[in-house]
Amino acid sequence: MSQVPSAIELAAKDLNAHGGVFCPSPLADMKLWNSHPKVYLDVAKTGEARCPYCGTVYRLKAGEVVAHGH
Repeated sequence: MSQVPSAIELAAKDLNAHGGVFCPSPLADMKLWNSHPKVYLDVAKTGEARCPYCGTVYRLKAGEVVAHGH
């Protein structure tokens, strides 16, 4: 039985310009060469996103604010 990964807490600076991250991620200490395909996760929208491939949860740290500016 595989263990469910714990949530990866992110600072606003960890998000890309669109408010998201990619999984697999070095932030989650994943080896990219033996993982699933790269998938974009929108964390800014709700403050949290779960990878559909591996179940890793990426979550904004408490008090972090994502600035949206153009």
